[in-house]
Amino acid sequence: MSEYQNRAVVLKQRPQGEIQQDDLVLESRPVRSPEEGEVVVQVLWLSLDPYMRPRMNDAKGYMDPIGIDEPIVGESVARVVESRSDALRVGDLVTCYSGWQEYVTFPANAPMVYKIQQHDNVPLQAFLGVAGMPGRTGYCGLMHVGKPQAGDTVVVSAASGPVGTVVGQTAKSEGCRVVGVAGGPEKCNYVVKELGFDACVDYKAGNLEADLKAACPDGIDIYFENVGGAVTKAVAPLLNPGARVPICGYVSAYNATDMASVETPFHVLKALDPVPEHRFFLVTEWQDQHQEITDILASRVASGELKYRETVAEGLENAVDAFKGMLKGKNFGKQLVHIAD
Repeated sequence: MSEYQNRAVVLKQRPQGEIQQDDLVLESRPVRSPEEGEVVVQVLWLSLDPYMRPRMNDAKGYMDPIGIDEPIVGESVARVVESRSDALRVGDLVTCYSGWQEYVTFPANAPMVYKIQQHDNVPLQAFLGVAGMPGRTGYCGLMHVGKPQAGDTVVVSAASGPVGTVVGQTAKSEGCRVVGVAGGPEKCNYVVKELGFDACVDYKAGNLEADLKAACPDGIDIYFENVGGAVTKAVAPLLNPGARVPICGYVSAYNATDMASVETPFHVLKALDPVPEHRFFLVTEWQDQHQEITDILASRVASGELKYRETVAEGLENAVDAFKGMLKGKNFGKQLVHIAD
């Protein structure tokens, strides 16, 4: 075994609804010494994302469930601290799916391991947010599924988060009118005044349907779906003929105890006449464009064109509370855990 002292957050039991104290547990875990072609990395920054919650359930989805006693899945920025590979050397920085732990050993050529091409004025953690998987998700979902045209009205839910941030600012650069949906006046003000959206509707204000209709007088051409629930129902009557709905996720249902009874965006949209063009997508559909899109987003961050916010929890021991808060919208922008420098 390796010399490194490692801690990991592991799944001890499957949550029933909201995550409880004994569901996810911080434990000491050994680090395996690298074999030929492998590396050991130290995790510097950990990304927390909504998709992690459904993977804690014992249900087949688009990705396999996390096994009991296994670390929670998650992407990180990490530094190579030991190498038996010519592909990655000690000191190299990578993004990888390390899971919620401080050190991990894996093959240097493992899937989804990418050496970071650093840019001036782009901090490392941005490669987990607007210049990382969430940013690529927003960019690809909008451009390849939403197919924006100048003059379109684009609505994006969870507008101040890392996906929504990229969707809205990219849509503006394509000449669209952009309306965000976010929770609370602070987030809504930020989306309009800092990110440059044309309007932002506060779903917590109690007038969602009327406010959304007022913000979209010409209807909605693209709805980028992140949350589901009441927002989808408010959007549905405003969709124009020919509307497109990229479905990234629906976080409002992720703590449901019985997913089979949840009314998903698919139920809402398929009940419309005509049924709008809509589909669930994964960013991995455009994996062959990973570096190209990362470079586009990082360059926009470096130039100041692409703005973003972050919420940072310090230390792996605070990851669970940060994750629970994120599922309730308590974070502002990308939720990260800072583990080491």
